[in-house]
Amino acid sequence: MTIKSLLVLSVMSLCFTPSMSQEVEQKSHEIERDRPIVRIAEIEIDSDYVQEYISILQIEADKSVELEPGVICIYPMFVKENPTSIRLLEIYASKEAYESHLQTPHFKHYKEATLKMVKNLKLIDMEAISPAHMPIIFKKLNP
Repeated sequence: MTIKSLLVLSVMSLCFTPSMSQEVEQKSHEIERDRPIVRIAEIEIDSDYVQEYISILQIEADKSVELEPGVICIYPMFVKENPTSIRLLEIYASKEAYESHLQTPHFKHYKEATLKMVKNLKLIDMEAISPAHMPIIFKKLNP
């Protein structure tokens, strides 16, 4: 190594102290907490409970979007050829909004009331390819 390289490394190590490293890590966690959460839930329902499940789900989705400012979207759907295959598009303003949602009475009721109906649940976290388009999409829905 040349003297110049050693000098550059020494200066860099002095500038990047452990406290700066902690600050960078903390900022990273803050940014992560403030990012929207986008998820697709894949749910398989026992065929004996499809209508009952859909009724309970619709109430929960409506209340979540209506009452919780951090719940941007809970959009329930079913696979056209298989009504026991439910899909939810879920968008939360932040991790904090999602965690708050899990503590609401309407979500807790939904989870408890549908426990025996759900055969399988898979939560798939998504990453938007173009997050800047999300506000444009929602604006188009309500011109």
